[in-house]
Amino acid sequence: MVREPSDSDRPGERQAAAERSHRALSGPLLSFDLAKEADRLRAESPWTQHGRNAVTLVKHPDLRIVYMLMKPSTRMQEHHSGATVSVHALSGHVRLHLGEQTFDLPAGHVLVLERDIPHDVEAIAESAVLITIAWRG
Repeated sequence: MVREPSDSDRPGERQAAAERSHRALSGPLLSFDLAKEADRLRAESPWTQHGRNAVTLVKHPDLRIVYMLMKPSTRMQEHHSGATVSVHALSGHVRLHLGEQTFDLPAGHVLVLERDIPHDVEAIAESAVLITIAWRG
């Protein structure tokens, strides 16, 4: 199953995503205040109900950028993407499980995965992660 790490299929997360639908996801110039985005994500029900929340910041045909917050001990279940993915831990500490391999990403670390590599993401501490998904042109 190919799944982008963006707004989840859970009803509360669909509602939160619908409330954000007014935002521009593409254009010649986009700018974001990640502190304000974090405050907004923490105020939405998926954060309190499920311990994680995410917002797609950029959505171009060949590029997605997703900002995700996770509480400690929460997990994004195994998935893979049909594109190259970078996972940048902005704060906190996340751990990616790739089969038998485990990669720790404390704040300031980046991991890049080629397409179709199954992985899951686990928060070791409260974390903010920037995920970039790039398809071949």
